[in-house]
Amino acid sequence: MDTLFNVLHVVSAVFIVGPLAILPMTAMRAVRAGNASQVRTLAKSTTVFSGLSLLVVLFGFAVMGMSDPKYKTSITTPWILWSIVAYVIAVGITLFLVVPSMRRAADALDGATGPGASAAPAVAGVSAAATPTSTGYPAIAAGSGVASLLLVLVVVLMVWKP
Repeated sequence: MDTLFNVLHVVSAVFIVGPLAILPMTAMRAVRAGNASQVRTLAKSTTVFSGLSLLVVLFGFAVMGMSDPKYKTSITTPWILWSIVAYVIAVGITLFLVVPSMRRAADALDGATGPGASAAPAVAGVSAAATPTSTGYPAIAAGSGVASLLLVLVVVLMVWKP
């Protein structure tokens, strides 16, 4: 049974946390392209994957609970505790900084392409009325970058187990 939970933990990490880290980066491309509907869809998807990432945590707790007592793993084991802290911070940044920034970017892009939008020429696929900076692009980039680094830290701690 412990092998099953190990497999579920790793597979869910790959197929849930992987997209959670990549979707905001895809949204940055959509912001640069001025595609508001795609940014909005990616914000929803990022929110869904953030929630689904709790499965990875649950499977991890199952693995920890079934581990051999000689390893003495618990929630207070330093590498497990730091992994949980890094995960919580990463998901918090994603849900409270990145996703709202993506939604604001979609709204700004909608405003730039809606009625009365500027007829100025587009620069790099984004209209003059909605530049990447005015759409919150830096917040998406910085937040998703920090969240991704924290998720990498979780992987390192899970493999290294210092």
